[in-house]
Amino acid sequence: MKKVHDRINNMRGNLITVTADDVGLGELAEVRLKDGRTVYASVLRIEGNQVTLQVFQDSRGISTGDRVTFLKHKMQATFGDALLGRRLSGSGKPIDGGPEILGEKVEIGGPSLNPARRTIPREMVRTNIPMIDVFNCLVKSQKIPIFSIAGEPYNKLLMRIANQTDADVVVIAGMGLTFTEYQAFIDNAEQAGSMNKTVMFIHRATDPAVECLLVPDMALACAEKYAVSGKTVLALLTDMTSFADSIKEIAITMDQVPSNRGYPGSLYSDLASRYEKAGVIEGSGSITIVSVTTMPGDDVTHPIPDNTGYITEGQFYLHNGMIDPFGSLSRLKQQVIGKVTREDHGDLANSMIRLYAESKKARERQGMGFKMSQWDEKLLVYSQLFEERMMNLEVNLSVDEALDLGWQTFAECFLPDETGIKKSLVDKFWPHEVTV
Repeated sequence: MKKVHDRINNMRGNLITVTADDVGLGELAEVRLKDGRTVYASVLRIEGNQVTLQVFQDSRGISTGDRVTFLKHKMQATFGDALLGRRLSGSGKPIDGGPEILGEKVEIGGPSLNPARRTIPREMVRTNIPMIDVFNCLVKSQKIPIFSIAGEPYNKLLMRIANQTDADVVVIAGMGLTFTEYQAFIDNAEQAGSMNKTVMFIHRATDPAVECLLVPDMALACAEKYAVSGKTVLALLTDMTSFADSIKEIAITMDQVPSNRGYPGSLYSDLASRYEKAGVIEGSGSITIVSVTTMPGDDVTHPIPDNTGYITEGQFYLHNGMIDPFGSLSRLKQQVIGKVTREDHGDLANSMIRLYAESKKARERQGMGFKMSQWDEKLLVYSQLFEERMMNLEVNLSVDEALDLGWQTFAECFLPDETGIKKSLVDKFWPHEVTV
């Protein structure tokens, strides 16, 4: 039986405290205001019979005499085919002007997939972005962030990945988005013709911070249901720094003892519980997570990227509008390179990166006024071609086309024995009609 409490003891920001028994952490409550409005809250902390709840909507207008009713269940997302093509807030309410969502109620924030039901990831997610497909392959069920800073085109990169992949469902979790960023996701889905397979859970910068915490849980709960039903799901989370900052804001309001740079000590677990939703379900579908982590001050040692690096399986480092080959890493690429791609993939990619690293040193020597050798001149030409053909995010090539272009670039800049690639691969793939 639902208990009604007609007294709120304390209010601080989006937090309210009531005296109650027999409630659980995360339990949902209904706050009925005197003006007839109803807002929802969930249990955040229990100390004896003092229960602290966080209100999801704007807490303006709540008074100590309002009634609080505990609903005996946690926050729920609504799952069903009616979700596809819809845009919802962090509390699961439609923000696209459409009707209420009808379907199965799913509790959010549940445990991750059972490891016993996961299979080893061996399928490549093809993005047609050479810096990903050639050098740091994205693998189905991988969890990988884009490390960047404010102002970089990370959301554009997310949209490009969504457009190029063959996922059955794309779930977008937007946190702290400006209206322009929010509208860009809508416009992209409409122009790409993918709106009918896309679901968006959006927290805008003007929304209450507490709703930001719900967005990834809402999105991933629905993603998991799609995956269990056999769908291949791509989940895009942006920006996890906004999510972590919302956790920090609420922790400060609750007078929690801060840890590194003011973030709570639970930050690692808070991030991991979301990222660990990624996986391939045996005999069913999969969830692949690509997120964005903006690094304050471009500091990779900041608590958010630092903790994220321990949880995820690599990262794409977006710098100066390009994916930096030296800061990026995919720890699962060995599962697909040379196994589901061509035999020359691994050797070619390694040689291209090695020679690009050498070309960076040649640029430094040139900048310091040293005399350039013939080898330095070759490296400088190669460096320019590599950035134009491989690092430019506007380039749209399949894996095989990108590998062929890599060989052609080598042939335009070097002799076969200068690449360091074994002779059997050179004999098979070198474009002999091109000479240095």
